[in-house]
Amino acid sequence: MNLPDNSQPVRAPLATLRAAMHAQGVTACLVPSADPHLSEYLPDHWQIRQWLTGFTGSVGTVVVTADFAGLWVDSRYWVQAETELAGTGFTVMKTTSAADPSHATWLAHRLPQGAVVSVDGRALSLMARDSLVDLLHPRGIALLLDLDLPGACWLDRPALPAAPVRDLPLELAGETRAAKLGRLREAMRGHKAQWHLISTLDDLAWLFNLRGADVSFNPVFLGHALVGLESATLFVGAGKINPALERTLAEDGIRVEAYERAASALGALPESDILLVDPARVCCILADAARAHLVRAMNPTQFFKSQKTDFELSRVRRAMEIDGAALCAFFAWLDTAIADRARQTLTELMIDEAVTRERARHADFVSRSFGTIAAFNANGAMPHYRATARSHARIDGHGLLLIDSGAQYLGGTTDITRVVPVGTPTREQMEDYTAVLRAMIALSRLRFPRGVAAPMLDVVARAPLWDRLADYGHGTGHGVGYYLNVHEGPQVISYRAAPLPHTAMQPGMITSNEPGLYRPGRWGVRIENLLCNRIAGESEFGEFLEFETLTLCPIDTRCVLPEQMRADEIAWLDSYHAEVRQRLAPHLGGDALGWMLRRTEPILSAQSEGGRL
Repeated sequence: MNLPDNSQPVRAPLATLRAAMHAQGVTACLVPSADPHLSEYLPDHWQIRQWLTGFTGSVGTVVVTADFAGLWVDSRYWVQAETELAGTGFTVMKTTSAADPSHATWLAHRLPQGAVVSVDGRALSLMARDSLVDLLHPRGIALLLDLDLPGACWLDRPALPAAPVRDLPLELAGETRAAKLGRLREAMRGHKAQWHLISTLDDLAWLFNLRGADVSFNPVFLGHALVGLESATLFVGAGKINPALERTLAEDGIRVEAYERAASALGALPESDILLVDPARVCCILADAARAHLVRAMNPTQFFKSQKTDFELSRVRRAMEIDGAALCAFFAWLDTAIADRARQTLTELMIDEAVTRERARHADFVSRSFGTIAAFNANGAMPHYRATARSHARIDGHGLLLIDSGAQYLGGTTDITRVVPVGTPTREQMEDYTAVLRAMIALSRLRFPRGVAAPMLDVVARAPLWDRLADYGHGTGHGVGYYLNVHEGPQVISYRAAPLPHTAMQPGMITSNEPGLYRPGRWGVRIENLLCNRIAGESEFGEFLEFETLTLCPIDTRCVLPEQMRADEIAWLDSYHAEVRQRLAPHLGGDALGWMLRRTEPILSAQSEGGRL
């Protein structure tokens, strides 16, 4: 992707955009981090915000006027944004969360009556458009949706991706397309809808048992679908589905049409029909093209794909063993590399190369599931830090090395964070580490009523940190897909999210458990496992769920202060490590096996044997 150097006093793209705004009579230009599918991670063609600002984080909203340019970001990116935007003409605007609408409030209160706000309606959800209209129109501010000014200014903009779409065979999917479509149509009938529009890429991939490579790290493809009670049309780019796969889809009643024809197909629906749309997951331009009456509700596929089947969970457990074995080999290498720093330089960049190399040895490995975060000391205080060739740290001296990584396997998606000591950690670092570990264990051990809203669980993980008057700015848990996006909904464990009915915890959901503690300019700690909801039992008070820990990799105990942990917390950690031993030992040998056995020794016995934690 061609991105100009952001070391200029004011970025050339910003000046170009302002000139285009002046020519078009636009007062303010709004640039969200989105595409026509409202994706979190974007293909290069839709990386407009990054091209414009130079900011490389995955989330952020830009507002540009004649005399102001701001980037709204949440606490995960505050430090990163300040660094990357220095001297560019952009101001960092701090928000409480990625969903914070403060940029819209800023527009409503700062712009004069008669102002015109331009935003590409292809990258704005129906819900976000309605919210903007409610704020701007009463103040006499117009909203222009059919003008993509930044895109027009980006002269060497990359083309749309052209990677082929692949069939996901039944032995990996576990459920036929016909069965999934049947479940969806039953849900459509519940809404009295004859049609349903789907634009979210992981919903499409799940529903049609297809995978792609249009977005880095996520095995998805660009497309839309119009599902009727008796038919289904998939709109994808020309040549992405080969003739053999097109015939296979036709046998399941699925027609393939050009990506650009989605709007015209919606316009051809009878006005008397009802079209089900998810207002948070359909762009306003596409929804406005429909002549049918709109019924707004969350995509039913969001719920279906979040509740993994027994077949999918069996594949995920196998993927966790594969991943855990690869990680043991990686951490064995890392221990040697840290010990050998006097003879050979060790950098954050080498971490990503090494962990990916070990994972790629397995035939089921497809790709990383996100860009690896390898962050030493102060860099670890930035939750979404990325080491680059231009900016990375050598791993020298003493401190903490945070490694957040994951992989896509044919049988599942992984996401894991571990922190390892480099040299001798300080007492304060060990106290932070122990507090975060206690937070992670607290959530892991929780039992809760089936159907409880996921955001309500957050306080359990945060309590050990709040007790120390500490906190962290990101959520504690996000949903994870089955060989799909590493971030999926509808559940989210974060007290900043509304505890709405669609966030209800149900059996089969896979959610991350990743509390953290960050000391800006010093270090960061985050420990993460993936958990799965399972039935715990039933009583006169109803049905209860508990978590099965899916991730299999030792948690480094060399930073643990056992005297600051309760006996039941230590027992949980020893039990977890016993399972890691039992599940991973058959997959390991040599240095990797030796490393795993050392790192899974029971914490009390290891402590009594001379501090080999």
